[in-house]
Amino acid sequence: MKKIILYYHTLKYLKGRQVFYRIFYFLRRIIGIKGRNIILNKTITTEAIDFPVLLQEETSYKIESNKFTFINLSHTFSERIDWNFFEHGKLWNYNLNYFNYLNQKDEISLEEGLVVINSFISSFDSLSSGADPYPTSLRIINWIKFLARHKIKDKKIDDSLYHQTTYLRHNLEFHLLGNHLLENAFALVFASCYFQDNSLFVYSKKLLVDELNEQILSDGAHFELSPMYHQIMLFRILDTYNLLVRNDTFTKGLEQKLKSEAELMLGWLQQISFSNGDIPLVNDSAFGISPTTNELIEYGRKLGLNPSIVTLKESGYRKFVGRNYEVIADVGRIGPDYIPGHAHCDALNFVLYVDGCPLIVDTGTSTYDTGEIRNLERSTFSHNTVSFGYYEQSEMWGSFRAGRRVIPSIEYDTKDYLSASIKYITTTAFHKREFFKEDNVFRIIDSVKYNELALAHFFFHPSVSISVVGNDVISPDCKLHFSGCTRIIIEDYFYAPEFNKRIGAKKILVYFVSQLEATFTPTI
Repeated sequence: MKKIILYYHTLKYLKGRQVFYRIFYFLRRIIGIKGRNIILNKTITTEAIDFPVLLQEETSYKIESNKFTFINLSHTFSERIDWNFFEHGKLWNYNLNYFNYLNQKDEISLEEGLVVINSFISSFDSLSSGADPYPTSLRIINWIKFLARHKIKDKKIDDSLYHQTTYLRHNLEFHLLGNHLLENAFALVFASCYFQDNSLFVYSKKLLVDELNEQILSDGAHFELSPMYHQIMLFRILDTYNLLVRNDTFTKGLEQKLKSEAELMLGWLQQISFSNGDIPLVNDSAFGISPTTNELIEYGRKLGLNPSIVTLKESGYRKFVGRNYEVIADVGRIGPDYIPGHAHCDALNFVLYVDGCPLIVDTGTSTYDTGEIRNLERSTFSHNTVSFGYYEQSEMWGSFRAGRRVIPSIEYDTKDYLSASIKYITTTAFHKREFFKEDNVFRIIDSVKYNELALAHFFFHPSVSISVVGNDVISPDCKLHFSGCTRIIIEDYFYAPEFNKRIGAKKILVYFVSQLEATFTPTI
């Protein structure tokens, strides 16, 4: 019965289009239609595209050893590349099939790139996850960027590209929506330019504009509320703008939309990032997956784009900047109701940097694989917020699902003071958190209603050493004083700044009854 209720509270948020396409694609698989059985009955033409690669991907392929490294895991293929290699998990396999490495910083020559592409083409009919629409979308974009850079036309590759584009067109991820469908749209725009297909461009332009209108919030944030995915989507917008301003045979009208969205997203990214360029690792975020904030701002500058001046609002994030500290606070929803896959139980969470260095951090994301670690990293107990017993703020389950979820209520919102509260979903517990910004001091007051002890969590960066003296927590860069606590203990935890990278660090657990005041005084 509990499982039925959980499914109900998960499925009730889905859009009708998601439900329809989940059923449609399921039935199509049942009757044996894979969606890849496409007969090319059109004579295709391609255009020599002008596309300078202004932002290169991180190096992930060592050609001389046939070694690939993604998400901190490496594998060397002794002979042919196995495009269905799953020993490092599905995400690693996806990365292998993205082909980002065609445009990596340690450049691959034309000849070397053609060897890898042709290896893939010869294995296409036996592909597993590599044929999914998401990696297909990224592969289309990366192949076209590579071919454009080397100004090459190859009929075998063009035929495969057209086949993959046609397949993608018939397998758009309407069952998932969100960043997946946006990636599909970007790929179709790239393909429409490459194949000089005006009807495909008209379709993909509408899809792209509709999704941008849906997914980019008024303050410039990507609506899934992950700074990492925001960086990824912004990178794709910049690439698409870079493409269209140089290849405008029939693409007039989309450039201005991309320009305005890019500048708005650059503005949000600049606001959410710390002075050293780091993003807060809130929701599903990790370093080393997307281009950095500084790289994206520089890419925009090369395209003549400048960050808009924005105020953090609709995304639910807020920023406080004192004399030598910066705080990002999260008082927003977990994300869009119908696609909460990258959300965490982090309502009223915060991250603190002192003098440009991380002090109190979000614990990060090390895996998407279903299991204990994924559950822990999404849980209330892995964020700088307050917990009550074993209750969770929201029902996170599986790798990417959420049932019932909290909705924070913002009560006061000024440049120096922020107050928000939540009611837990499965208990009567109530939590209100107030943020106070002063010039050289930052304060947080937690007020709760609960019939037992409440527990405040504070996670320190691995580089920070701490000690407890009475009601004070002392570190080299900051003194943290608590009023209203009954007990403070230090425990170990694992900080996950990157996928498959977990570093031992210290956290403190602060027990209190009804109200706790925490005062942060940087000592630098």
